[in-house]
Amino acid sequence: MNGYNRAVQKLDDALNDAVKALGVDDIGAKFERPKHEGHGDRAANAAMRLARPLKSNPKAIAQKISDGLNIPEYVNRTEIAGAGFLNVFLSGKFYADAVADILAQGNSYGAVDMGHGRRVQVEFVSANPTGPLHIGHGRGAAVGDVVARVLKFTGWDVQREYYVNDSGLQIDTLGRSTQARYLELLGLPHNFPENGYKGRYIYDLAQEIIDAEGKKFADMPENDSLEYFKKYAAGKIMNGIKADLETFRVSFDKFFPEGYLHQNGLVQAAMNELKANGYAYEQDGALWFRTEDTIGDDKDRVLVRANGIPTYFASDIAYHRDKFITRGFERVIDVWGADHHGYIARVKAAIKAMGKNPDDFIVLLIQLVNLLRAGEIVTMSTRAGEFITLRDVLDEAGVDATRFFFLMRRSDSQLDFDLDLAKKQGNENPVYYVQYAHARISGILREYAKRGGSIEALAPEIPAEIFDGKEARELADVLASYPQEVMTASEDLAPQILTAYVLNLAGVFHSFYNTNRIIDEPDARISAGRINLVRAVKTVIASCLGLLGVNAPERM
Repeated sequence: MNGYNRAVQKLDDALNDAVKALGVDDIGAKFERPKHEGHGDRAANAAMRLARPLKSNPKAIAQKISDGLNIPEYVNRTEIAGAGFLNVFLSGKFYADAVADILAQGNSYGAVDMGHGRRVQVEFVSANPTGPLHIGHGRGAAVGDVVARVLKFTGWDVQREYYVNDSGLQIDTLGRSTQARYLELLGLPHNFPENGYKGRYIYDLAQEIIDAEGKKFADMPENDSLEYFKKYAAGKIMNGIKADLETFRVSFDKFFPEGYLHQNGLVQAAMNELKANGYAYEQDGALWFRTEDTIGDDKDRVLVRANGIPTYFASDIAYHRDKFITRGFERVIDVWGADHHGYIARVKAAIKAMGKNPDDFIVLLIQLVNLLRAGEIVTMSTRAGEFITLRDVLDEAGVDATRFFFLMRRSDSQLDFDLDLAKKQGNENPVYYVQYAHARISGILREYAKRGGSIEALAPEIPAEIFDGKEARELADVLASYPQEVMTASEDLAPQILTAYVLNLAGVFHSFYNTNRIIDEPDARISAGRINLVRAVKTVIASCLGLLGVNAPERM
């Protein structure tokens, strides 16, 4: 049961044993934390689920389950409530064992093996190398990174990938934009592309070329020098993107260039396979995918234009064929901008055409980020070059706050990033509030050592009576739920579950700290138990912040 809380598991096992004693199959019954105070420490709805198969009153079934709940060391009393809920009031030993289990497992606590070594690829960011990363890319980077961290923590064999769009119209436009600024800076006639990139960074790239090459390209036909401008600009921007991601604590196992697909015939091979299997057909000189028949799309989609140039859809099909077929990933997770929502069904149709299960392809959508300064939304336009870069936000708010704020809401919901709040050094700043809890516990442990105490010499047993108080019980209860929170975050690919959890844990810890003596407790046995309790809190906060890619400081 690596990663689980054994006290919680023993309680659930006792519930299932009581259910099976009624002569029914295992229904996977679990105790849940009730929403309302006074409804017990745990509650189960198993009786209501069994009412139909057992053809009996739920309250009578709940009573039988209660009578068969053979775990007296953990259960003080039970009650039947409502339509047949079984409410359980837990003993101090349950909480003591739950906390002891955290100390025994250490950093592996919460690492429940859900993936069993299966191979999953997470492809994220994948921003075109046509400009620096903006805050929308930053949100996608944080989400993809944490999804990969959580999957690895829960037993998946994870590969992180960045798809580099180094081909096509956008790179051509980048090259022409840089070329035009080069000529402009030299005081020569130039034609800036109608949809060119207008940011200050294009001037900077052009000036770098002048500094390195001088007027070398001034007298050359523009088409002859265009390839140089394209490669230089895209390469330099890509290096900047990699540097920003490294600062943001985001790493990749592979950068996959789109050009590889074309240069190695993978696009053509994928198109040939679709034609051979009846999913693609030729008409009016172009190659079409049967999206209308396959997924009920409003029309079929072009794969290869009449001029022989493949569409982005064709490249994406070849790319995902490489993921599933050539590299053999069992599951593929892509992180896309919300504006690509309508594209998901088409790629799923292509995956089905490959003979793979489209349910093994998952897309996480990233909604827009509104940057707030002094309560006002900062106006941005990417095409006009008027946007706030990820680097700008990192320099102003710091990596920890930026990551935490990006992860506080569902990725497919719009996010307001309050820059002023992110910079505050106070409890109203969520990341500061959590980090301060960790630092405060570190301070407690330092003071304990300063007074001659030894963590290594502490007895592993935790007195059950320290959980007589409400705050200690609630703190242990939240700690015991960490593995389930991690499992849910992994299953739902939902980092915001962890930010909400660790904020709650920090709040419950602060309440405990404010109402309980720890080092100054006159009863040495109780003091030692409370020190062990806060050590467990420190372990879980550090683990959760680690999954979020946020530092857990020892001092603040």
